[in-house]
Amino acid sequence: MAEKIRNVGPKSAAWLRQVGVRTIEDLTREGAIDTFLKVKRAGFRPSLNLLYSMEGALVDCHWTDLSDERKQQLVSEYESAESADPILTRWQKQVERSLDRDGDGNRSDAASSDDSERGDRSDDGDSDVRELNSDDGKFG
Repeated sequence: MAEKIRNVGPKSAAWLRQVGVRTIEDLTREGAIDTFLKVKRAGFRPSLNLLYSMEGALVDCHWTDLSDERKQQLVSEYESAESADPILTRWQKQVERSLDRDGDGNRSDAASSDDSERGDRSDDGDSDVRELNSDDGKFG
């Protein structure tokens, strides 16, 4: 049976399993930074404590025993790795898939002309929502 990864609780362990990290050997192979990025890319929202916990497991100490300097270095390494390959939000991924599906990345002429006919240039996500008219109870 595989040994439990030190410093990692049940919720974090479930996240790690989801990204293929089940043992300390898996964590050693991937490294704390890459594993943290995988967890975030999988859609989970870990705090930096997970990063510190994994690093503590790798150096065989409790995560709170990591020096402030090492924690700052980990954050810096994480930020550099993330900026080199940004983690997209679910919405950003959906936009990219739509642009890829549409081909050249431009909105269709029909969608653009529909927007201009309505005079709708807001991006609040409610452009097609109609308000209830309080006088007669009908949509207006």
